[in-house]
Amino acid sequence: MTTYGLLIFDGAEELDFVGPWEVFTASAMLRERADTAVLVAERPGPVRCNKGMRVLPDHTFGDCPPLDVLLVPGGQGTRREVGNAALTEWIAGTAADADWVTSVCTGSLLLHEAGPARGRRVATHHGFEDELQARGDITVVRDARYVVDGNLVTSQGVSAGIDMALWLVGRLHGRDHARAVRRYIQYEPAPPYLADEPLPY
Repeated sequence: MTTYGLLIFDGAEELDFVGPWEVFTASAMLRERADTAVLVAERPGPVRCNKGMRVLPDHTFGDCPPLDVLLVPGGQGTRREVGNAALTEWIAGTAADADWVTSVCTGSLLLHEAGPARGRRVATHHGFEDELQARGDITVVRDARYVVDGNLVTSQGVSAGIDMALWLVGRLHGRDHARAVRRYIQYEPAPPYLADEPLPY
């Protein structure tokens, strides 16, 4: 059983976590509910995302179950949350115990601040690459939808998180399973399943 935990915060980009959520929950459904996905926020109550969607978390930092996979989204809220010690400390502690640590878009900024992305190769939104590289102790890989560095998997912006999540469920449960998930959600990128291609980095 795999437990996916997706961090949410005010100003998180909606598709950054909803895209992977769809992949993870479709994967769980095809595995006869063997896996679970939860939304985690610092506090209870609605979270207002980047474009106005309001979402309720399943757990707070204080009652979150152990996670096998941590996903950190991006969005305008990352610029504020990078200074939120409670959030970055939770990321650091949770990442230390997770099998996989992932981010979408500028979620890589929070992973850098919290520590898991330091000294690693990462992807981020194309508009944020220079700014993230300038923070130091990180290598930003450009022109790659997602980058795998050990147990750290980071992706470019917004829709790239779907590709990253498909790669991850393929890594966890096999490529045939990931293809079945892709077919179920009717996601038709080119190539049709990016993990069939060699990683560029």
